[in-house]
Amino acid sequence: MMRHSVDSAHNGAEPNWAADHQRPASGDAGATTALSTLSIFAANGHARELRAGTGVNDTKPILDQARPKTPRVSVVIPTLNEAKNLPHVFAKLPSDIYEIVLVDGNSTDDTVEVARELYPDVRIVGQSGRGKGNALKAGFNACRGDIIVMLDADGSADGTEIPRFVEALLDGADFAKGSRFVEGGGSADITRLRRMGNAFLSGLVNLLYRTSYSDLCYGYNAFWASCLPVISVDCDGFEVETLINIRVAKAGLVVTEVPSFELDRIHGESNLRTFRDGFRVLKTIVGELRREPIGASAVSATAG
Repeated sequence: MMRHSVDSAHNGAEPNWAADHQRPASGDAGATTALSTLSIFAANGHARELRAGTGVNDTKPILDQARPKTPRVSVVIPTLNEAKNLPHVFAKLPSDIYEIVLVDGNSTDDTVEVARELYPDVRIVGQSGRGKGNALKAGFNACRGDIIVMLDADGSADGTEIPRFVEALLDGADFAKGSRFVEGGGSADITRLRRMGNAFLSGLVNLLYRTSYSDLCYGYNAFWASCLPVISVDCDGFEVETLINIRVAKAGLVVTEVPSFELDRIHGESNLRTFRDGFRVLKTIVGELRREPIGASAVSATAG
């Protein structure tokens, strides 16, 4: 079951989170894109439409907790030898974000130096291990904002879309999930093989966890920082997006899909390996079936 709302396309103006929430900005030429709010079903198979943050055990609604109308937005960017891409990535970030948390995986180029030159207040965080999952965990732990945005460093994620994600959260979502496959989304980068693999894995998760995800493996997401206990990243690789999406669904969080257009990587080559990482995603999907969900009470305990 899907519920739909409408999100105006970003018009290039400087975002004001509170103003955008009260009065959605008009997009160029009146263009609009759909936000698809997922009605997640509990992992035990009992259908239930989620309202304002009802958890798996019908504990205290998550959104009863006070959330700021003008939230501080933290952007987490995992990097490994992305010095040439960072100028393009940073140039598209809204000027009033609260902080950039750049997680560096021991780059051998000038990634850290370029980041500091572009954004002197950037917070540099090192990894304890390797891989995107490990990097995101380190970045999440370092964030001080109310909202956390996950952004790739290769230029494929458009930073001007961040206000869409923030608006979805201000409109009542706990987790704003980017999707290339809803109206208004798209990709200039995904191969036919990866598209087929993503469709298969999305369908499998939707079947096993009674969800309605359209784009399981896309990494452009945002969420309230109070949801970190539910997400609780404990994997190292590209399976991290799947792990997060499954855990927020099992916990009964309100998930809104936000249309996003994936651009081509600007410089360098991706570290993603279709078959190796696809197997890791499949292993995660099966493994999470045995894991007890963390309900809304964990989020309520850390909110407000």
